[in-house]
Amino acid sequence: MVESLPPVIAIDGPSASGKGTVAQKVAEALGFHYLDSGSLYRLVGLVARNSGISLDDEVRLAGVAGNLAVAFSGDKILIEKQDVTEGIRTEESGRAASAVAVHPQVRTALLDRQRAFRQLPGLVADGRDMGSVVFPDARLKVFLTATVEERAMRRYKQLKQKGIVATLDPLLQDLRERDARDESRSAAPLRQGSDARLLDTTAMSIADAVERVLTWYRAETGDARH
Repeated sequence: MVESLPPVIAIDGPSASGKGTVAQKVAEALGFHYLDSGSLYRLVGLVARNSGISLDDEVRLAGVAGNLAVAFSGDKILIEKQDVTEGIRTEESGRAASAVAVHPQVRTALLDRQRAFRQLPGLVADGRDMGSVVFPDARLKVFLTATVEERAMRRYKQLKQKGIVATLDPLLQDLRERDARDESRSAAPLRQGSDARLLDTTAMSIADAVERVLTWYRAETGDARH
């Protein structure tokens, strides 16, 4: 029965909205497991590039998705025992993930893999379709967003902190293109569901956003312990 399944908090939203950081901190606060679904699409893109597979080849990409030899070890992500944690966080990997994610067969191939993360005591999952497709019965659904200008600035600062040369205008254009691709794809397009709470973090700190999600979850469950 659905009622017996571990609870899920689904946090969806566009690229660079801060949903990953918020989701991680919510999971830590609750002692829940955490799923960064975007990492799976980045991994498919990485393996495809390394194997010479076109990002337009839906059938072969779906094969990659269904056979990912991936392992999550603490903060590290391993493919064939090789640490690719940093390799999938590049701007190139992000663009590849967005291109891969438009293919319905790829999304289907990753469904069971994502749902397997649903374990006790609970799961916080972030992505584009966590609440609408992967976990439609999630206890709390959040659509976390910010203006594209704010998201571009956050990405710019993040890259600069890593010592990576970046220019704001190309980042802004890239985010606009990713948004358009994510919102217009035929399979699970990015949009706020009617049952999802809107959380605009444009003028919010990470701590405030985390507390807002926790407050909503407490209200949904009647659990004031966290």
